[in-house]
Amino acid sequence: MTYADFLKSDFPAPVELQDVDLTGPGRFYNRELSWLGFNWRVLEESENPRVPLLERLRFLSISATNLDEFYTVRVAGLRELVREGNSHPAQDGLTPAEQLVLINEDARNLLQKQQEMYGRLRAEMEAENIVILDHKSITEDDKPFLADVFLNKVFPVLSPLAIDPAHPFPFIPNLGYSLALQLERNKNKSSLKALLPIPHQIDRFIFLPSAEGTTRALPLEELLLLHLDSLFPGYKAKGHCSFRVLRDSDLEVEDEAEDLVREFEVALKRRRRGEVVRMKLSADAPKALRSLIMEELHVRDDEVVEIDGMIGLADLSELVLDERPDLLWPSFAPRVPERVQDFDGNMFAAISQKDMLLHHPYETFDMVVRFLQQAARDPNVVAIKQTLYRTSKNSPIVEALCEAAEDGKSVTALVELKARFDEAANIHQSRRLERAGAHVVYGFTDWKTHAKISTVVRREGDQLVTYTHYGTGNYHPITAKIYTDLSFFTCDTDLGRDATKVFNYLSGYVEPEKLDNLAISPHSLKSRLIEKIDAEIEHAKAGRPAEIWAKMNSLIEPEVIDALYKASQAGVKISLVIRGICGLRPGIKGLSENIRVKSIVGRFLEHSRIVCFGNGEGLPSKKAKVYISSADWMGRNLNRRVETLVEIKNATVKAQIVSQVMAANLADVAQSWVMNADGSFDRAEVPEGEFAFNCHRFFMEYPSLSGRGSAGASDVPKLTHTND
Repeated sequence: MTYADFLKSDFPAPVELQDVDLTGPGRFYNRELSWLGFNWRVLEESENPRVPLLERLRFLSISATNLDEFYTVRVAGLRELVREGNSHPAQDGLTPAEQLVLINEDARNLLQKQQEMYGRLRAEMEAENIVILDHKSITEDDKPFLADVFLNKVFPVLSPLAIDPAHPFPFIPNLGYSLALQLERNKNKSSLKALLPIPHQIDRFIFLPSAEGTTRALPLEELLLLHLDSLFPGYKAKGHCSFRVLRDSDLEVEDEAEDLVREFEVALKRRRRGEVVRMKLSADAPKALRSLIMEELHVRDDEVVEIDGMIGLADLSELVLDERPDLLWPSFAPRVPERVQDFDGNMFAAISQKDMLLHHPYETFDMVVRFLQQAARDPNVVAIKQTLYRTSKNSPIVEALCEAAEDGKSVTALVELKARFDEAANIHQSRRLERAGAHVVYGFTDWKTHAKISTVVRREGDQLVTYTHYGTGNYHPITAKIYTDLSFFTCDTDLGRDATKVFNYLSGYVEPEKLDNLAISPHSLKSRLIEKIDAEIEHAKAGRPAEIWAKMNSLIEPEVIDALYKASQAGVKISLVIRGICGLRPGIKGLSENIRVKSIVGRFLEHSRIVCFGNGEGLPSKKAKVYISSADWMGRNLNRRVETLVEIKNATVKAQIVSQVMAANLADVAQSWVMNADGSFDRAEVPEGEFAFNCHRFFMEYPSLSGRGSAGASDVPKLTHTND
């Protein structure tokens, strides 16, 4: 399908759902089941023949990592509600207990499918001379090498633990992986039970010397089984099994904590000891060991998943080998925008010419880093303000902020301590910044600060000019290589003033009275969205074209969904690109027949948040109202976080968002899934022999409109011409 074909295509014929009360909770689809559906789509990529073999292995690893986090956070929360006797239904009408039953069934099917895919991929890898071994397949020639690895690289870290009255069952932390052993003493045949925690500080796979063109890998637990006689001399193994625990990883922090940093440090220690919510156990576990482990960890039968295959599939990412480029995506180097090159890399000169929108990872995130590095070293820069939600361990952005502070510039950093699983890293970064002399603030106890803003105040003549960066993604140079996000650079006075007001709100708790181009949650963002949806309804009622395009990670906020339903019933055409969770049911007669939803799962992780309103002209149009945002349309983002919704007014940037970014996402067929009214997704059909448009490939090949320089401007395509 070309983009022109997409514009001409009719919305799917509406369907009727039987036994679903569409006037009540049934109009919503369950959040948790929708998330599991997304992870099914991720897993399905591991058997997509258009994806290179080792990239398919990576998708399998990602699906396993995703499911672990889902259990340690979402399922753990539902379990807590059930324990407390909470039977209050979710917005879709399901109680916590009912959700757990459905989750358990679907997740067990997902785990079984993951193991099936592991078996298939392992066979395909062997055909490509990448072999995963076990301890029984080790040859005599391999043993000296493995003995050296065990003695010098593994043995010093191990802690074999006997289990008897003098040695009680040890604590197994969250994600802890262990071998359980039944041993028999050679001399008197006495028995001993023992645990061998497998250290996470060591890579899961050991690579053995092999012939050229061949890779052989041995899992760490297999190496340990090979050397049990060194760990338990005088004993022989009579039986063994492996197990891994997932614990409740949600943090509880006192709202009135006097020292928020210290409170989070204490909470992080509690997380390691959270209650077990799921245990994976090898299917061939001896009964005595199984009973012992379950009793000591206080695990019920329904919390145990027997795995006939590999436990800890997330570690398969170690086998995505750079030395096998023939089995990976073709190499891709992000572009430096031509406009920045025209100004010899000077970000401030490039931005001052006109607004610039970069589309990551296709345009390099290094430009965001360069923006802050140049600010740190520029003697004309007097102040820098920056939000930090997630960033890398050795962050060049934090380095630049520290350098600026040490140089005497005024530096304010909003560090969000509540960024899940990055709390410890953010505490570390905040202390580095404080030591450098930066002002570090932590925002609100009740709300996470998820907005992505950076401002640089620069003295130019007798004026102070504010250069502003608004992003849809985190200031994280590593994830920016695989997440698709937007970076908007401007020196527009109104946008700079709006950003400054937001920073003052975060540091001084004084809500901004007036924002020119910005809406923020939890105060005005949701109401602004609903206001714009209502405006499209009025256009439709007046007989004018009415249309909405939106792209985000998740859509579950009930008031927004109901507003979209109302718009659909008024005749507004709504096209949504939702990567993950979607609580809206599209294509239902009388409710949502003018709404279509698709999900894109491919080489890059779709992460940008965009919404376009036709504004009486339909889409695409020069008169469209276009916004980028840090917020998904979820209750937490719109009601309990500080987020931004930025209106884009620059004509070139608007055309780039509507006619390039959104147009390509809507036209994509190669990696798209189409949502059905019952919440399921079907892969977009590609008739054999026909071209299937791939938006990721398109973005890799063509630069962004607003990043054009003096060279090659005419080579940049738009997928559509905007209306006058």
